Amino acid sequence: MSDHGESSDGGHDAHCVIDATGRPPTADGPPYAECVLCRKPTEYSESYKGITLCPVCEWQEAQRTACSG
Repeated sequence: MSDHGESSDGGHDAHCVIDATGRPPTADGPPYAECVLCRKPTEYSESYKGITLCPVCEWQEAQRTACSG
């Protein structure tokens, strides 16, 4: 074990299934989930449990949270 706090598997959790992008998987077709902000259809499956944003709101949220430098 290193002194950097990494586990014996290189610091990666073998059971972690969360996408590194933090985005839900896109749907292959309808029905689509509604955007939690504007209620328009998103590109995500209706069966997805969690926060879903349409492409426009997703872009606006990314702009809002981006580092302004």
